[in-house]
Order: sequence, then C-alpha cells, then structure tokens
Amino acid sequence: MVDFNNLESPYFIGEIGINHNGDLQVAKKLIDAVFACSWDCAKFQKRSPDICVPGHQKNIIRDTPWGKMTYLEYKHRVEFQETEYDYINNYCSNKPLHWTASVWDLESLEFILKYAPPFIKIPSAMVTNTELISEISKTGIPVIMSTGMCELTEIDTSVDLIRKHTSNLALMHTNSSYPTPRDELNLNLIPFLEQRYNCPVGYSGHEEDLEPSVLAVSLGAKIIERHITLSHSMWGTDQKCSLEIHAMNMLYKRSKDMDIMMGSATKQ
Repeated sequence: MVDFNNLESPYFIGEIGINHNGDLQVAKKLIDAVFACSWDCAKFQKRSPDICVPGHQKNIIRDTPWGKMTYLEYKHRVEFQETEYDYINNYCSNKPLHWTASVWDLESLEFILKYAPPFIKIPSAMVTNTELISEISKTGIPVIMSTGMCELTEIDTSVDLIRKHTSNLALMHTNSSYPTPRDELNLNLIPFLEQRYNCPVGYSGHEEDLEPSVLAVSLGAKIIERHITLSHSMWGTDQKCSLEIHAMNMLYKRSKDMDIMMGSATKQ
C-alpha cells in the first residue's frame, strides 16, 4: 500500500483508463511506458456497464472502429474482465510496478479488491456517491479522490465520510474539461486544498501540454496523474489530452528535482 502521508517525492500515475480500447497488447505497451519512464503506477478504470451507463444512453447507436453498435455494447467491448486483469496483475508484479483502478460501482470495487491494489481511486463523478465512498474507505486501503466538478461542500462531506475509516487519504485537484483551457486550471487550489483538508494533494491534469503539471509540483502537488496514450491519433475521447511516451519521460525529468530547486525559505 502507498503511504501518501509520507511520500519523499512526487508519485506519478499513468492513467491508462480505457485508452487501451479493449486491446490487452495496447495496455501492455502502456504499462511498459509507465515502467520505462520511472513512473510509479499504471491505473485503469473499472465499471460495470449495465450499472454505470444511464438508461437513456444504453441504446444510442455509435460509430466505432468495430462498426456501429449501441453505447452499452461499446462499453462492454472496451471493458477488461478477469482474464485481462489477471494478466495485468502478473505483468506488473514481475516488473515490479504498482497498478490500480478507479472504481465506479460496488461490483467493480469488489472485483478490484481481489488484486490487493496499493490504493483505490474515487473518480470525480462519484464524489457524491456516499454508499460507494463509504465502502471504499472501509477497506482500509489508501484512498485518492479527484475533485473535478465538485463544490467544496461536497468535498467536505466525502472527506468526513472517508476519515471515519482511514487517515490515508489524498485529494486530487482537477478540472474535468477535456482538454482543460489554461484559464480554467486554477492551480492555486492545490495549496488551498492542502490547507483546508490537512492532507496530501495531487494534480490530475487534462491539459495538452506539460507546464501546468510541472507547476503543480512546485505548488506542492504530491501526486501527478496524467492520461497516457501510444498515439494521439488513436480512437477514443481521451487520446488527444493524453501524454505520449516521450512526453511522459519529459514530464518526469522536469519534475523530479523540483524539491531541490525550490529549496527552503531560509536566507543564507
């Protein structure tokens, strides 16, 4: 498990999400990229489509690389199951490399817990799902919670609920626009959230470049999460605001010595 309260350097999460497009070989290459770039964790997203897809969207027809299909069929098409996650678990263990997932429903939480993840991620869209948050925090596994689209009162409620069961909590400042315009980044919320909730705060970036993520580290972000991809030209809504492999390497190198560069507030 990751102790977010005692990190010695920023913890880098490569958000694979569903950028693998249901292809285990693509996922494997992205895991390789996370490891090769010295990032700390490969992260996926686990959903039960029958639960998570709203009823009014299930039968909408979509054009996909696999032909026309309903939105529900598409979500099933790209969702990894036990066979794929067994492979991912073994593949990451052999490197070794942390891996985990954002969970979107109770069924997915139960599924991911079988793999003893180093932490569980609560996505921004689930911050008001008190039943899911309560069950996640009861596991005793460290929790990261994103805060995109959230009012402070909603974050207050969820943080109080999580802290009934665990003190190993980190929050992620994020803006849920894909990609995020620069004038909406509001990076000063990083120290604000750290002071308000007295816990480690990270940054989950959806911008197209690197500078905001580097600046986030200088502002005290203890965790950096970025979506990653093999190519911006791949099919999928998240690919264009994801980092390609060379950019992952650049971001890590620009950020890893930030503590040294910032130094102290002591004049010598």
